[in-house]
Amino acid sequence: MKAKWIAVLFMLPFAVFFTAFQLAPLIWVAVSSFYSDTYEAWGWGNYSDILTSPFYLQAMRFSLDISVWSSLLGLLIALVSSYSLRQLGPTKLHDFVMSFTNMTSNFAGVPLAFAFVILLGLNGCLTLLLKKYGLMESFNLYSKDGLIVLYTYFQIPLGVLLLYPAFDALRDDWRESAALLGAGRWRYWRHIGIPVLFPALMGTFVILLANALGAYATVYALTTGNFNVVPVRIAALVSGDISLDPNMGSALAMLLVVLMAFITLIHQWFLRRSYLNVR
Repeated sequence: MKAKWIAVLFMLPFAVFFTAFQLAPLIWVAVSSFYSDTYEAWGWGNYSDILTSPFYLQAMRFSLDISVWSSLLGLLIALVSSYSLRQLGPTKLHDFVMSFTNMTSNFAGVPLAFAFVILLGLNGCLTLLLKKYGLMESFNLYSKDGLIVLYTYFQIPLGVLLLYPAFDALRDDWRESAALLGAGRWRYWRHIGIPVLFPALMGTFVILLANALGAYATVYALTTGNFNVVPVRIAALVSGDISLDPNMGSALAMLLVVLMAFITLIHQWFLRRSYLNVR
């Protein structure tokens, strides 16, 4: 009993910080989202304005499109990269790639936007080179497709770091047993490899999606706030660049929270089904 109380005592600072910097801000945002400066009353006015405004609906659609596509592409590339690294084994190249991945997982925000402007901007060196040889005609870094490419770049290192340990769950004797029973590579991955990796794939996808939905510095630095996505709209409402309405910004933030909670519930449902199938 004494040991348990000591453990609780050591957990107390974490509980204080978690309450102060996680729960309290979330509760404040949730409460303030129900007060409308337009109607000067409590209620669903902010949410009604958001869900009936083409401007805010466009921001949510753009955010979802960019986040989902960049997460899927990042997950696919990270899956192939993680498998290749696992097959490579403990070599100097393997260690270099892992170190490089750790470094680039933190390379985001303004430096990443500046790097992409130099490479793939309207007059970027790579853009001019590809146009010279007729390999690129209508690519625009500042459009939705350009942002998908940009987001995918910073999703890949995070996806590799999350998926690489998951391959420890695949045992070499499973592949050998499947081959002895006449199963080819495709049947092995379909019936053994992918089902075993499925929880890690779903968990990584949810984290990548949350990472993309909340990204602000990169898209703001690249487009100076002119591209309509939800984080930029929240920042504009809070900072008062166009009109100061932090309560409307709180409502937008809560819609993102509800969206991520819904995606997490779907993720948990898929996890339960996958565990039942494995058993």
